[in-house]
Amino acid sequence: MTLYSRASCPHSHRVRFVLSEKGIAMDIVNIEGNKLPEDLLELNPYNSVPTLVDRDLALYEPRIIMEYLDERFPHPPLMPVDPVARARFRLALYRIERDWYSCVDEIEQSPSKPHLRARKMLRESLLAASEAFSAKPYFLSDEFSLVDCSIAPILWRLPRYEIDIPVQAKAISKYAERIFKRPAFKSSLTEPEREMREAA
Repeated sequence: MTLYSRASCPHSHRVRFVLSEKGIAMDIVNIEGNKLPEDLLELNPYNSVPTLVDRDLALYEPRIIMEYLDERFPHPPLMPVDPVARARFRLALYRIERDWYSCVDEIEQSPSKPHLRARKMLRESLLAASEAFSAKPYFLSDEFSLVDCSIAPILWRLPRYEIDIPVQAKAISKYAERIFKRPAFKSSLTEPEREMREAA
């Protein structure tokens, strides 16, 4: 199995976090710059990362990759078995992508621009979900899940995006601290990702 990844890409980080949580050994090919390897261009019609290759299978959408890894390597499980709970988690993942990653993608596409609108929208959306961060040990759950794997890379990058979490939303900061202390999260970080917090 091979994962094509970018060292500072939040979507690649989501997948690397899942790999770490499950202890999956995999070849990780770090892509630098805009030029993609020719074999990746042949595998992925969207020329994007992350892309996972498992024998004859090529997957190139982060959420699909994460769910595939969870099903292919079922221990520890990162999605509930119950169909209703599973559907709720999938809906949460969808909303995180629509509401938060849409802003993240806009900020990431041109990091030198201020992106005031995207930053404001992301901050307000996170603050609006503050209660969901405090209701249970993990996001909407008593168990760590793919939802947490998706949220953590965003929260890790907030200082880089110049987004502050006010004291009245300390539930978000406490949640982030809890996730960042996980050994799997620490091992999922690349050197450029570690530097994001050191520079902040």
